[in-house]
Amino acid sequence: MNKYINKLKDLIFSYNLDGYIVPKNDEYFSEYANPDRLQKISNFNGSAGLAIILINKNYLFVDGRYTIQAKKQAGTKFKIIQIPNSSPKEELKKSKKKMNLGFDPKLFTNISLARNFGDSANLLPISVNLIDKIGISKIKEFKNNYFYTLPEKIVGETVNSKINRLINELKNKKIDNIFISAPENVAWLLNIRGKDNPYSPIPNSNLILTKNREIYVFCNKKKINKIINKYIYKKFKFFDPNDFFKVINNLSGNNFCIDYLTCSTYHQFLMSSKFKIKSYIDPCYTMKAIKNNIEINNMIKAHEYDGAALTKFLYWIKKNKAKNITELSAEKKLEIFRRKNKYYISPSFNTIAGAGPNSAIIHYKANKKTNRKIFKRDIFLCDSGGQYKYGTTDVTRTLCFDSPSKKIKDRFTRVLKGHIAVINTNLNKIKTGKEIDIQARKFLKKINLDYSHGTGHGVGFYLNVHEGPQSISKFNQVALKPGMILSNEPGYYEENKFGIRIENLIYIKKLKKNIFFENLTFAPIDVDLIDFKLLSKNEKNYLNNYHSQTYNKLAKYLNEKEKKWLLNLI
Repeated sequence: MNKYINKLKDLIFSYNLDGYIVPKNDEYFSEYANPDRLQKISNFNGSAGLAIILINKNYLFVDGRYTIQAKKQAGTKFKIIQIPNSSPKEELKKSKKKMNLGFDPKLFTNISLARNFGDSANLLPISVNLIDKIGISKIKEFKNNYFYTLPEKIVGETVNSKINRLINELKNKKIDNIFISAPENVAWLLNIRGKDNPYSPIPNSNLILTKNREIYVFCNKKKINKIINKYIYKKFKFFDPNDFFKVINNLSGNNFCIDYLTCSTYHQFLMSSKFKIKSYIDPCYTMKAIKNNIEINNMIKAHEYDGAALTKFLYWIKKNKAKNITELSAEKKLEIFRRKNKYYISPSFNTIAGAGPNSAIIHYKANKKTNRKIFKRDIFLCDSGGQYKYGTTDVTRTLCFDSPSKKIKDRFTRVLKGHIAVINTNLNKIKTGKEIDIQARKFLKKINLDYSHGTGHGVGFYLNVHEGPQSISKFNQVALKPGMILSNEPGYYEENKFGIRIENLIYIKKLKKNIFFENLTFAPIDVDLIDFKLLSKNEKNYLNNYHSQTYNKLAKYLNEKEKKWLLNLI
């Protein structure tokens, strides 16, 4: 890593800069960057972060999920700064002079630059990515990487219907054109998927829709062979991403809608040269977040398949008391159980399988160097998910293999109480994730404890496992509506000791005038970690009912020993 940092610093000097900014994301702002330039230069492989390489100093900024991980992976070469304890602009303001920092305009949005840097530095766009120029980053190509279509019977709505809804939104706001920069929104609007992401069926692409229903898709044209001759797509015009300015130069109208979170500084500059930017929010996010009945039913099926695989795994590892099992072998075994289902496609994210002190690393990823044997005394945290035809899952279970201490039982039970409080939220009164987040944390807060991640994220339909705009967090005030899917995952962590998290996916259901959460995830919760004295009668009833529902849904997939074990939890 040293020689690459030195090469980068030589380039920084040759461009007459004081430093260079390296974000986590790629030009499509995907969760899984391809290429992952931040990892290449820092060795840090978390899903969020930002580095500033200066001539005499290197900074790596991460949030609370990743501070431990960042210290272990990059701490010898980088000063690790936890956001929001500090920020890039606060650190840069400590300098005696206002520095000139280079950045790739295709990898930043105007809002991210403003939030992170303000006026703390002179930000200079560089047309060539300097990480690419030193030769350590390369786009990974996936096999059979063609875009493909999903039929209406799978997604529940035609492309024409979605386009009509979006054009009505534009007309209401008197918008002439919209630039859809997020590939997942293009996927939703056009009912297509792709293979540009290791864990999500994402088709890397951008799109312009005009009020006159003209559609311009920007992508690698080699990937459209399987869809180009289908009737609906014959109406669209496909272009190479490099043709973007040529296309907008020939568009009519006065204004554009962009999305402030995923429209790059590069694209915004080109559009602003001819059009007024009138709106900064892509309506597709909200439209996509509200799943229709067919999408929900497909997600229910996917979670049934996934729950069966996970339950088999939990029985196997509990029965063996983790004997001669490592983090990597446990991860592999769970994957084997999932692959037995013919509808399973791939993991929906990097499996987190952490034992003992590794379980305290919130987004831990085991590798050959860190792989730890699971000891009987260890707490084992397993956060995993799958992509199925057609649905996306995400579930976390925390396990013990011996009698846990009173302290660990207390912490686990408080996390469980928060988890139950979320699912039992009265959504007729509580309307936002911010309000629900308070309920999830209150049992830990009673003894002055907390966790440094959100309580829940939005989830896509056979798309990204992490999608907004809805979430359950300290700051999210998006109105929660029927059809939205979220995770419910409070936790607790003690560095170098143990970590606890309980996660189900849930969706918002409407029945007559009532709105409430329903579980999508069904898999047993480890009762050996519970201090039942801390549970109320209602919480005990919830847990029994949950395990009864789990048994009723999954028994048909289980053998007799697995069924008996699951039945004993009720």
